Amino acid sequence: MTTWVGRTATEIAAAVREQRVTPREVVAEHLARIERLDGRVGAFRTVRAEAALAEADEVLTRDLGHLPLAGVPVAVKDNLAVRGESKRDGSAATPDAPEDEDHVTVARLRAAGAVVVGLTNVPELCVFGTTDGVYGIARNPWDLSRSAGGSSGGSAAAVAAGMAPVALGNDGMGSLRIPAANCGLVALKPGHGVIPAGIGHGDWFGMSENGPLATTVEDARLMFSVLSGTGPAAPPEEPVTRTVAVSTRSPLAGVRVSRPYTTAARQAAALLAEAGHRVRRANPPYPVWLSTTSLAHWTAGTAVDAEDLDPRALSRRTRVHAAVGRRFVTGVRTGARREELRARLAPFFTEHDVLLTPALARRSPAAVAWHERGWLRNILANTTYSPMTPPWNLTGWPAMAVPFGTLPGGAPCAVQLVGRPGSEAALLDVAAQLEVLNPWRRTARLD
Repeated sequence: MTTWVGRTATEIAAAVREQRVTPREVVAEHLARIERLDGRVGAFRTVRAEAALAEADEVLTRDLGHLPLAGVPVAVKDNLAVRGESKRDGSAATPDAPEDEDHVTVARLRAAGAVVVGLTNVPELCVFGTTDGVYGIARNPWDLSRSAGGSSGGSAAAVAAGMAPVALGNDGMGSLRIPAANCGLVALKPGHGVIPAGIGHGDWFGMSENGPLATTVEDARLMFSVLSGTGPAAPPEEPVTRTVAVSTRSPLAGVRVSRPYTTAARQAAALLAEAGHRVRRANPPYPVWLSTTSLAHWTAGTAVDAEDLDPRALSRRTRVHAAVGRRFVTGVRTGARREELRARLAPFFTEHDVLLTPALARRSPAAVAWHERGWLRNILANTTYSPMTPPWNLTGWPAMAVPFGTLPGGAPCAVQLVGRPGSEAALLDVAAQLEVLNPWRRTARLD
């Protein structure tokens, strides 16, 4: 008997279009896996078992030949509206009323034939780089003692555990790339305006972007084409030679990158050089004020999102984060520091097509109730393990997490690819080359 768990979205959609399998069969098999494993993983807040099966049947009434995601189960991050479901954003302070309409990205996925199997866990208001709170703890399927990361941690855990072949998440300070790097997935944070945002109250001043989480670059490319509305995109027939800068320096002063992640970046650079790319060591000119600017934007975004919520229903770390951020909101709204950062870093990307860095500084923290711990302890835990991602939200430029190698104990390691505005296709091309040069396992073995 053919199993569809562990198969890619591309493979599933092709099989549905060719009528080798029905959407109901595919969705039912993934729902069964969710039921069997999610008690251990904690990926989902809500599983849409009956609704998903009904939607799978509806797919068969459509022209399958025009559905790039025909019958593909997809998990959606619980800060994006799914019609008929509540959007809790990881918090007891948010309304429990069902949403009237799909978020535009969810609507695009459904229009392409995808079936939403559930809404995935996030930290409260999607603030932190660990996913835990009143709805549970999302664990890394490769190492259940570790957090899946955040804030798209539930989405990443669902895909890494084989509970959905792809998932929808978003990234305001690394929230796609961090859990993808922890869980051995491909994630693409697009540049500003490429995929509709509409996340929270103002997209964290335009820093948050929606994007795909997938097990393969091909699936990430397919999902990106649907979300961006650009139509199916194919990789170039012949590899394009690019200038690649490799940097293992942390953008945030005082944060050290551990050896497994620096080694992964250097080994990935060596493979790209052997493949014909022009690879050189070069550090972007990160300013000394990047740490304080990142903190100001991070906390201010939370302050805006928490404005209409009852603070008594928020966890203490969220209340403190928002209180700190309120003093920065006015200054952050001007965008002056972000424009200054773009001006400072732009010349680097006129000399280099792609920046290759470690994706993280070290493995994710333990899978515990971080929301019950103090604010400063959370800030230190987040900053010391995920300093590599914030600059590219501040600039609004595209960035990816790509699996590369393993950590001691066998959990995935990862690198980050960054490009100038409009370079999403180039980043996907380079990621696809790394996938061929250094293949990775798709999903964790939990059975």
